[in-house]
Amino acid sequence: MICRSSSVIRRSTKAAAALAVLTVTLAVTGCGSSANTLILYSGQHEQTTDALVAGFEKATGISVEVRSDDEDTLADELVTEGANSPADLIYTENSPVLQFLENHGMLAPINSSTLAHTPSKYNSPAGQWVGVSARVSVLIYNPSMIKESQLPTSVTQLADPKYAGKLAFAAGETDFQPIVTSYERTYGQAATVKWLDAIKANAGSHIYPDNETIADEVNRGAVAFGVVNQYYWYRMRAELGASGVNSRITYFTPHDPGYVLDISGAAILKSSTHKAAAQKFLAFLVSKQGQEIIANSISFEYPLDDGVTTTAPETPFSQLQPNPITISDLGDGSAAISLLRQAGLL
Repeated sequence: MICRSSSVIRRSTKAAAALAVLTVTLAVTGCGSSANTLILYSGQHEQTTDALVAGFEKATGISVEVRSDDEDTLADELVTEGANSPADLIYTENSPVLQFLENHGMLAPINSSTLAHTPSKYNSPAGQWVGVSARVSVLIYNPSMIKESQLPTSVTQLADPKYAGKLAFAAGETDFQPIVTSYERTYGQAATVKWLDAIKANAGSHIYPDNETIADEVNRGAVAFGVVNQYYWYRMRAELGASGVNSRITYFTPHDPGYVLDISGAAILKSSTHKAAAQKFLAFLVSKQGQEIIANSISFEYPLDDGVTTTAPETPFSQLQPNPITISDLGDGSAAISLLRQAGLL
């Protein structure tokens, strides 16, 4: 059973408000737990989650009830609920949210056999969450408004005044936080705040709520270019067809701080009363069957199993050259959130 919520609350919101959102959501949807059902809090995209849940249910006979929302909202709810949370699992787009929950002592150890399916650099160093898939940051641009040769080649150049009115980004998106962290790790806090101030000025009215909006606005010619993860463009092309796509994507120079690999992962809540079944779900996500679902779906994410490759016509995972920032360096996202607040972007 899939339960959806349209509410969006960032991690900075008070925990009481997050709990109120959960109460309203349950009252409206009528969703609830049962002894034979896993409850999955999902901050991942519906295309990815639904395909994996369907495959798991068919393979195991175990039911999964999905409650979807922004991953920061779900993290707030879990902290508020504590040991009383109905959730068994959480599945996120980005690793910092999982690290945030791990730091709060809310996650359970994952079976070593499951962790072994994913390269260790994409898993929790403490073994409390497992990497499932990846996406990479790119520039999406409209060739009728800006030539590829005129685009910035480094994330630092987004601050150049020549891009005033041409740049779009989503400051509140959790996808943007790893780029901020990567920048801060490379250039320091003071330089990062200065950079954020400059790109805020350059973007002006083109600071959007999410990456889908950036992709749409660039594609229709409302703004010249923006920063997104690569799969937003591929999904848009799949939905609109090649004739409906007026935009292109390109990468920053190899190893640039703006060229960031984002890891999507999943974890079991320490408070779960269905840990054995929850372990099976995580094992399925990283199994060959689960990874092939990702590789062959409209997810357009990269599977992390070395033996499985995406069928999408995108740059092969092995050829990506992102900034070598580690999962530990990305941390729980708190440093990026603080810097974004200092710049008045949150």
